[in-house]
Amino acid sequence: MAEINIPLPQLQIDFSFALGQIRQICLQEALQKTVAGLDIAQLDRELSEYVPSGSLKAVAQHGLRGELVFPTPYLLQTNPHLLGYYRLLLGFSQKSFYTLKFGLTGYKTMEERGVITKKQQDSLPKLCGALVKSLCQLVEGVGVKRISKKVVDDLTLLTVGPQLRGGANVKKGIKGIVRVFEAIQNIVEHATIKSSESNIKILNASRRIVVIKFAPDPDIVIQEEIAPGNFQNKIAIEVKAGTDFSNIHNRVGEAEKSHQKAKAAGYVECWTVVNVENFNETMAHRESPSTNRFYLLGNLISETSSEYLDFKARILALTGISGR
Repeated sequence: MAEINIPLPQLQIDFSFALGQIRQICLQEALQKTVAGLDIAQLDRELSEYVPSGSLKAVAQHGLRGELVFPTPYLLQTNPHLLGYYRLLLGFSQKSFYTLKFGLTGYKTMEERGVITKKQQDSLPKLCGALVKSLCQLVEGVGVKRISKKVVDDLTLLTVGPQLRGGANVKKGIKGIVRVFEAIQNIVEHATIKSSESNIKILNASRRIVVIKFAPDPDIVIQEEIAPGNFQNKIAIEVKAGTDFSNIHNRVGEAEKSHQKAKAAGYVECWTVVNVENFNETMAHRESPSTNRFYLLGNLISETSSEYLDFKARILALTGISGR
């Protein structure tokens, strides 16, 4: 018999990290985190206003809150990324959802950038009304007895899978973020007390918890817990893994927008990782003045490069842990 040689499932490995990131952006974890900061009375008022009572009862009889299935203007205004959650739940790809046919071309930036314009905000009641109508049909079609938190999560994941397998640029972006995350994971491994595909917790020299995790914008963040539930924002990292040099200006510009938000949120350091040859750092600093440090992805993979050693030293210093 011929030799059996199954290749490394690299795509699945990359996707496991990417899924961890997506969970923090537009899956149930992101929804729960957003709801935790809302006025529940206001949210409940809007759910009663926008969702037929029968549909709300169908969800509630399983001990589930209405926003697990149905959006409201208050919710989407607070976290526009969550439009992606309800799109995934309905089973539509971005390409098929944000179309003229559906009347949704003007809403794509909510999901992708997590921001909302005045025009979008004014039309949220209309948008939520249309989404709720379709989601009520989903609840009816799935069956009231079968609706559960797990079923809802499974339905969103069924849509995420093809999306992740979708384009070369998406795969390249995922892989770049994963590689930077892995580089950090290796640096702090000796101080790690808990680790998952999207989150690392370490204990630093001051006996404080430091969290390293995927985030919606920027890609990776590092925070130190200075009191229970109170975090100081340390490092924000934006990863631009595309190799097309002609598009570097756009990618640096995107990093700048992300880092402006990070600076406003109090991050001490903002770093941008790029993946192009002949990178002009002077140009990049002009186009992204919010970036404190630029790194080349290839140099972070090589543990002997001067850039990697600088990256490592700064990670250790800013997280407050000693080297191995």
